Amino acid sequence: MTTPADMSHAMLVAILMHHGGSLDLPAGAFTPDALGGMDGAFHAVGMEPLPGTGMIRISVQPRPAGDDGGITRL
Repeated sequence: MTTPADMSHAMLVAILMHHGGSLDLPAGAFTPDALGGMDGAFHAVGMEPLPGTGMIRISVQPRPAGDDGGITRL
């Protein structure tokens, strides 16, 4: 079974591989405000195909409250 953590890891690896295996980010990209909400939970990630393009959009999504987050297939 694929977990949300597995999918997050896979998306990160896909992004890095698409950029030649590495990507330079400013340290500010890892501040608590950039990574999550005020409750300390990390933001969620959405992944959706862009019809007719062969592309996939990866985006930050509001995280569901509590532990209800998981993989949802649309």
